[in-house]
Amino acid sequence: MATDGSLATGQRSLGDPTLDYPLWPPLTAGCPRTGTEDVSYPVEVDYAYREADAAALFAPGADAGAPRGGLERWAPLLPPLLAPGLGEGGTPLVELEPGVYVKDEARNPTWSHKDRLNRCTTSAAVGVGAPGIAVASSGNHGASAAAYAARAGLRCVVITGPDLPPAVDAFLNAYGAVVLPVPWEARWPLLRQVVDRLGLHPVSNLTTTHTGHAYGPEGYKTVAYEIFRDIGVPASVFVPTGYGELLFGVWKGFSELHRLGLADRVPRIVACESASGAPLALAVRQGLPAARVTVGPSEAYSIASPVCGYRGVVAVRESGGRVLTLDDGQLAAAQAELARSGLWTELSAAAGLAGLRSLGGVEGLGEAEGSVVCVSTSSGFKDRGVGARSTAPVTPEWEEVRRRLHAAGIRG
Repeated sequence: MATDGSLATGQRSLGDPTLDYPLWPPLTAGCPRTGTEDVSYPVEVDYAYREADAAALFAPGADAGAPRGGLERWAPLLPPLLAPGLGEGGTPLVELEPGVYVKDEARNPTWSHKDRLNRCTTSAAVGVGAPGIAVASSGNHGASAAAYAARAGLRCVVITGPDLPPAVDAFLNAYGAVVLPVPWEARWPLLRQVVDRLGLHPVSNLTTTHTGHAYGPEGYKTVAYEIFRDIGVPASVFVPTGYGELLFGVWKGFSELHRLGLADRVPRIVACESASGAPLALAVRQGLPAARVTVGPSEAYSIASPVCGYRGVVAVRESGGRVLTLDDGQLAAAQAELARSGLWTELSAAAGLAGLRSLGGVEGLGEAEGSVVCVSTSSGFKDRGVGARSTAPVTPEWEEVRRRLHAAGIRG
């Protein structure tokens, strides 16, 4: 099987790192030897790190002349990229204020960070010869999976909730995905049936506590690579957190940079959860590998998760990070602040900045010195309320226009 320049060698259990498995097939239901009825442990991809020419890979100007984006830039430290890409990655790091940066993942092809994951998971589907992919998603993941399936010539089934935002519904159908809105509690059981009966490759979770796809979080490592290339190692990275895959990927990317001798440390990874559920906060607080919670009402549907996974616990613990819980009011304030700076984000995507602001900004980090990065995961286009607002027309008479301008605080 082609490797596309990848140095990936196999899969390793996070529950017991002495247990390893071949690289193929990808383990889509976690480690088969460490799981219990209550907890499933993920696996991660391992690499021949000694064979990596890290200095050349991360050298300034190493990608000069290359097209913007595309995970091929980091192929040696990723699973084999067997599916064609869409120019994912290469997103800008916007300085919001001195020392505070926003990694704007809305600049990806389907306007979210999920494109990094789905380039890798769709490649896995191609690698095993699957006729298509299946995903359970509230929005971003499904839209991204549908795009990458279409690009690879594969069918895509998206199992989603009954309150799918109309804009996301249109997005999914534009790519030719089969969209199945069902009650929330039916999504994962139905996904398992679709996978078992039709042979589609699952690109989202199949287990009771979240393990997800073995290859997916590897794509998220490139967020860390790009931050490092732009500003080095920040003091902390604030990450919107649902299941914890992005959180783990950012941590693993910096951990690899440290392992390869390029970075002198790993930044603190700060999980920013919706207070409507916050399973990772519960798991960390009680010393558990994962947790389940009842989710209350929230408009931050992308991170309002009833379950977390062991990946998130690992990222927080190993980086000396922490978990912050944020209500919708804090998220809305951060979303508005980002909009005033020219960045239109989904409510959930503002969780990184909301987490930083909840600590009082950089000064509230205590002993931390240096820059901080807040990851913003997706575009404001993905919010449920998009399209609901309609601006009243105005007649082109100066007095009426003047009243409208004055009401907005614009005066000559």
